[in-house]
Amino acid sequence: MSTDASLSPAPRPALDVAVIMRRERVHGPSAHWQPWRWILDSVVPDEPAFGTVPRLLHEHDGAQRWLHPGFKAELFRDDAEGYHLNVTTPAPCWFVLWRMEEEPQLAEEPIPVPVVVSLSYNEAGRWLDAQETVEQVPAPPEVVEWVRAFAAEHYVIEPKRRKRPESFRPLTDRFGNVASVSTEKKRGRGAGDV
Repeated sequence: MSTDASLSPAPRPALDVAVIMRRERVHGPSAHWQPWRWILDSVVPDEPAFGTVPRLLHEHDGAQRWLHPGFKAELFRDDAEGYHLNVTTPAPCWFVLWRMEEEPQLAEEPIPVPVVVSLSYNEAGRWLDAQETVEQVPAPPEVVEWVRAFAAEHYVIEPKRRKRPESFRPLTDRFGNVASVSTEKKRGRGAGDV
């Protein structure tokens, strides 16, 4: 069997990225119940110096920033519409799905752990429909242009089909059979008896 390189599929376009999560103090009345909250801080290019395990980058007065390296933001041809929708918004962004640890593994108390990073508006919508925690941060211009070029190459806008007005559709009964409609009264007083 031949191992011709031309037969192997082309690698999927992808960027290696790292996610930074931030713990910040909550202000206002809700601070009484929850003094801290975790939010997505940024998505940055992954570098070998980051290593492979999450680590605390900065801590000051209880505020923290954690680096989570080792993510890959891939582009899939069958999700070109999702990328198109993202890059045609006024603020194209990264989408990050993250979950809180159930038991502390990386720190003294549970911290958020990013699960996946995407540039697809549709994928983020599916995550939200599944009741996941999804946050977004702006994507840099060079990433937006990279995604825009991919979407332009692979997204085919479906032509809109004219929808026939409901008044022109045939009536059907509950079994799907064509129903007949008559204004003639079939039973009771005045039903043909003179």
